[in-house]
Amino acid sequence: MSHHAPTAREREQPQGDEEASSELKLGQFQNVPSLSLSEARLLINTVMKHRKETREVKETEMLIKTTEYLDHFARFRDKENIEAVERLLSMHPDLELFERSQLGTLCCGSAEEAKTLMPSLSKKKTDEELQELLTEINDLRGYVE
Repeated sequence: MSHHAPTAREREQPQGDEEASSELKLGQFQNVPSLSLSEARLLINTVMKHRKETREVKETEMLIKTTEYLDHFARFRDKENIEAVERLLSMHPDLELFERSQLGTLCCGSAEEAKTLMPSLSKKKTDEELQELLTEINDLRGYVE
């Protein structure tokens, strides 16, 4: 029997109790505001535009890759639509801030898909309620530039 060196590093065990399963456990991040990718894109682009107008800005590789990622994956581009999604989601106080940002990012097509990706929604919304919310979110996508 040969003894070979491991081909991969051992995984470091996660620190804390964070988990997004049927029960949302975010540890120190519970009730901390989070952004959808569209909101993050809008925020970073606005800050960068302001900084470029007021002084020279060094765009690091990390910043460039982050903006490329957000440009690719952000579902909403228009500020008005991003704000409309946030207003819509804020009308659902039963949803955690994390769940709201995830719904705004993922734009799931069905309640089943949303509950598969975020099992904690199962205890908060019926399939019909969730589907209605998802339809409203996706309707806003129809107006994207």
